[in-house]
Amino acid sequence: MFKLVTWNIQSGRSPDGKTDLDRIIACLDRFCSFDMLCVQEVSSGYTEGGEDQFALLRERLPGYTGIEAIACDSALPGGRQGRRHFGMMVISRHPVLQALRHSLPWPPEPGVMGMPRTALELTVDAPGGQLRIVSVHLEYFSQRQRMAQVERLRELHREASQHARCPQAAGNGPFAPTPRALPALLAGDFNMLPGSPEHQRLLAPFSDGTQPWRDCWHLAQPGRRHAPTVGLHDHHPEACAPFTFDYVFASADLAGRVARVRVDASEQGSSHQALLVELNWGA
Repeated sequence: MFKLVTWNIQSGRSPDGKTDLDRIIACLDRFCSFDMLCVQEVSSGYTEGGEDQFALLRERLPGYTGIEAIACDSALPGGRQGRRHFGMMVISRHPVLQALRHSLPWPPEPGVMGMPRTALELTVDAPGGQLRIVSVHLEYFSQRQRMAQVERLRELHREASQHARCPQAAGNGPFAPTPRALPALLAGDFNMLPGSPEHQRLLAPFSDGTQPWRDCWHLAQPGRRHAPTVGLHDHHPEACAPFTFDYVFASADLAGRVARVRVDASEQGSSHQALLVELNWGA
């Protein structure tokens, strides 16, 4: 059984406003023993303590390979030396054969806050065979930008599927053939609601035979509403009802292998909840 967890850890900040990366690790330990962890909103230089959370996650998860994708890379404020980084990590128990970092569209929109966004794509050598894992964190404030990012994810999935079917010529060094696996999982914080135009567009079929994305929640729990992943422990008087922003999607060729989807509703490591997908894929 292959277990993937996705979680927006919000730089280790819990609903009470305190930053504590050790609490994040403790929450994960209680949740499950995972093969793959996709975490969004990892920072270096942005929290009050300024710690390098990319390095700390590698240190606190021995036996795993941690691959980062930096979305924001800027100078430290106030003329201080050094840089600050913000992005995501994918942490794998299994060998990572290739890592690709894709910038996502960021069309200008006057008067709307925004930030650069990325998709981190890995091909991992899992016990059941090679898998392509894509971790994302889409735009929050702008539906226009978010929809453009969804379109780019569809383009990347089509391209990767074509690469997977196209034999590469032999080469050396950077030209050596590297895999982009056909079976794929797409995970992260999408900042979209179930059934929204962005959600529907992501699931839309392709015209060229590319395997469409399927929502793992629908596969594992057909007919049931998505469990909320945000706001479960927000007790502020003006807080809205809990809702769903976090998903895992599987390429249609994996649909029959999605065995279980579960939200870790009890923990309060961040305002998001961790989401687990279990896949019948090897040992």
